[in-house]
Amino acid sequence: MTLSTTVKAHGAGWRVAEVRCTAGPHDPVQEEQHADICVAVVLNGSFRYRSPEGTATLAPGAMLLGNAGACFACDHEHSAGDRCLAFHFDPACFEEILAATPGARRLSFTRPALPPLPGLARLIASAEAAAEEGALEEVAVELAGAAATAAADAPRRSAPDLRHAGRIAEIAQWIEADVTRKLPLDVLAQAAGLSRFHFLRAFRDLLGITPHQFVLHQRLRRAALRLRRSDDAVLAIALDSGFADLSEFNRRFRRLFGMAPTAFRRLRRSG
Repeated sequence: MTLSTTVKAHGAGWRVAEVRCTAGPHDPVQEEQHADICVAVVLNGSFRYRSPEGTATLAPGAMLLGNAGACFACDHEHSAGDRCLAFHFDPACFEEILAATPGARRLSFTRPALPPLPGLARLIASAEAAAEEGALEEVAVELAGAAATAAADAPRRSAPDLRHAGRIAEIAQWIEADVTRKLPLDVLAQAAGLSRFHFLRAFRDLLGITPHQFVLHQRLRRAALRLRRSDDAVLAIALDSGFADLSEFNRRFRRLFGMAPTAFRRLRRSG
């Protein structure tokens, strides 16, 4: 197993690192410990995360949550490799952020992770872009508060049925490999060897999001990054991202990110 960590930014009481893991199904699982409070955004790949707060399967768009001093373990029983952007906060820094965040009622997480949530999508795309633009401090503060609020407000999920976890992980990777393809529910279900009903339920129970929502989130996140990275026309980005026309892209983008594509592009900053 190869784990590489690259610090992207740091300051008083916080730091952000890009973490790349190449572990696969045959690699041993090692127990680790969170040295501080951690909110890690999954950018690519999927893995299972176990902590004292529970077990969750994480895919792109999800957030791993870790409390300072807590032991945890990650495994890739059904997939290989992942890439995350990990935000670390010492308890005093995290407490200061939460004190100014309405709705953030607890200084520790009571759940292991958050599934891809519409309310966090803009922050996740902004975090990935800011890692390249050299503007991570403001994003780190906003992300910490948003994660704590979402963790307090999101309904508790029952333990998922893991019988089809391997198939669902494979399908998620298949979707991630080319999100511009047309992937109707029956095609995905057939590839997983399940009926449409059982596939939809298993996918949603495991990843916290439906296959259709997962496809849309991945398309829009990549489009958002291209908006920030380039000066390409919005229409070209929309069509290249798998949308039929500009109006559909604008509507979907605004619904998920809370702003128009052009407004998101204007958030771009130079280091």
